[in-house]
Amino acid sequence: MSRYEIAFSGELAPGATLEQVEANLARLFQADAQRIALLFSGRRIVIKQGLDYDSVEKYRQAMARAGAVAEVRPMPVEVEEIELAPPPAEAPTSAPARQPGATPALLNVTPRDEYMAAFADVEAPDFGLAPTGADLQDSRPATQAPALDLSQFSLAPVGSDMSERRRASDTPAPDTSHLKLVD
Repeated sequence: MSRYEIAFSGELAPGATLEQVEANLARLFQADAQRIALLFSGRRIVIKQGLDYDSVEKYRQAMARAGAVAEVRPMPVEVEEIELAPPPAEAPTSAPARQPGATPALLNVTPRDEYMAAFADVEAPDFGLAPTGADLQDSRPATQAPALDLSQFSLAPVGSDMSERRRASDTPAPDTSHLKLVD
């Protein structure tokens, strides 16, 4: 999701006066004259950041109504750098395919560092790798279709109206064009 920031550099909308815009922004932000003077210092001041597009657009429109030209920018996305572990020194050979129901052999793992040495005594089964193209899903018996009696159902003829029955409120209003009001 994109995030945006809204900033102000002291630029006024065409036809707006400085005094009027200062008063409007003071009312809008509920700020004192000293804080409003900082907005007009000529530097770019970030008003709010981390907003979604709808929120930043509301801020921009409110400032435009006050006579100030706001600047909207997308915030840079911070990407966390991840260091990958080095590949193993020698590639393990794939274990032979295991027969269903057979107990897997225990896997002998050499720890790569002190942290992993704590797990050296853990007994983990070596499941190995299935050959390419092998079906890993257990086979299931074919399901039987349920026995349903649909003899009470029938089809409507082609072109028939399948909508709901008309209600009394669906009838057209009576013709009152012939009635007149007399004083």
